[in-house]
Amino acid sequence: MVHELRDITILGGGPTGLFALFYAGMRQVSAQVVDALPEAGGQLTALYPEKFIFDVAGFPEILAKDLVRALLEQNKRFAGEMHFGHRVTGLEKDGDHFVLVTERGRFPTKSIVIAAGIGAFSPRRLPQACAEPWYGRGIFDVVTNPDDFRGKRVVIIGGGDTAFDWGVQLLPRAASVTLVHRTDRFRAHDATVNEFKAAVAAGRAHMFTFHEISDIVCRTGTERFSHIILRDVKAKTTREIEADVVLPMLGFVSDMGAINEWGLNIVKDEITVNSQMETGRAGIYAAGDVTTYPGKLKLIASGFSEAAIAVNQAVHWIYPDKKVNPGHSSNLAIFGQKDD
Repeated sequence: MVHELRDITILGGGPTGLFALFYAGMRQVSAQVVDALPEAGGQLTALYPEKFIFDVAGFPEILAKDLVRALLEQNKRFAGEMHFGHRVTGLEKDGDHFVLVTERGRFPTKSIVIAAGIGAFSPRRLPQACAEPWYGRGIFDVVTNPDDFRGKRVVIIGGGDTAFDWGVQLLPRAASVTLVHRTDRFRAHDATVNEFKAAVAAGRAHMFTFHEISDIVCRTGTERFSHIILRDVKAKTTREIEADVVLPMLGFVSDMGAINEWGLNIVKDEITVNSQMETGRAGIYAAGDVTTYPGKLKLIASGFSEAAIAVNQAVHWIYPDKKVNPGHSSNLAIFGQKDD
């Protein structure tokens, strides 16, 4: 499918990309978001929707999923387009504009703002062959709504922040929570690890270190499994436990993919930008965690600022008669205020 020509195409639908889309609307140019993930929010939705964020200006605290919801609500004012499930495969030049190519469509655009976070990322899958047929039928590598697992016997595979965060989050919802890890060394915050260990000590959760999945068993005659078999990697013994759901929390594989071929200043999967968020190729800008420059801070707050800079620079590049500085929103006619 070939889409209509837009002024700005924002690659990435995380918080930085969503704010860039709003800002483009505020500057009264046409814009759209293109993202490989199935829904808005980027890492906030895919990795930690139930975690509180404390360093977003104006919010004493806000759940990650609620921040995404607020950003989407903010975007309703200008009705910017959003296209999800589009993995980028290339970039072409067609006369005076670009064409962003994905597996499912072509997006003509006068400029691009890359807000791709850590790049296109996908969850690491369980390496055991026995797990593959059960993905989507009891094995889920992305959690967006913890209430989906209410009353379930949940087994979490992993030893990082995501594994322990979801372990703690699911304790009051699931019938049981079991965490399985190949070692006794964890890559998670001590406070969360200690909170889960306290639940284990109180009999509210279970933990098996030096274990991995060996097999998956279905004894119920349904399309869902009822038990999993764990293998002790040191003793070489096995044990069987009841389970309704397995959540592999093994981290994500990120990939800059086709962006590496666009002639940008990329070092170690980060795009080097200047103070105008320019990437080294005219008409292409970047903002958020995907960027690097002296003094760079990988924070949502920084991403919001960089999104505004990138969009304002792109607007001026497309329409030289439009100023880079938009002025204060409290004085803009587009919001029904006095236009200075």
